[in-house]
Amino acid sequence: MQLNSTHEMAISLDEKIREYFGDRVDNFAIFDVNDDVNHRTFSIDFEVYNYFNIRLNYERGRFGCSINHGQNYVSLENSQKWFDKADFNIFFKELKEEIELRIPDKYLEAKGWK
Repeated sequence: MQLNSTHEMAISLDEKIREYFGDRVDNFAIFDVNDDVNHRTFSIDFEVYNYFNIRLNYERGRFGCSINHGQNYVSLENSQKWFDKADFNIFFKELKEEIELRIPDKYLEAKGWK
């Protein structure tokens, strides 16, 4: 199977997430990949800290994450909004902080993540 450039972007970002978060992430799924030159999109779902399901959406150069609560989503703030200008070290650091704010410290400590 030949991958299109949007799918390759999604795979690359998936790999960066795995590299940054290590054993804190699992259960990845890439979907809704659209490689139309005028409308590139993809989504990546993954589980973080065995606690939250996260959805990362990319659309036309802009991207961001949210916590998936069934049919509801809670957006996670981040200063890196544009994929081609993003500093992914900052993006992942801010994502980690936003997620850890919502998880009890005792849980993170018990798992060795704090």
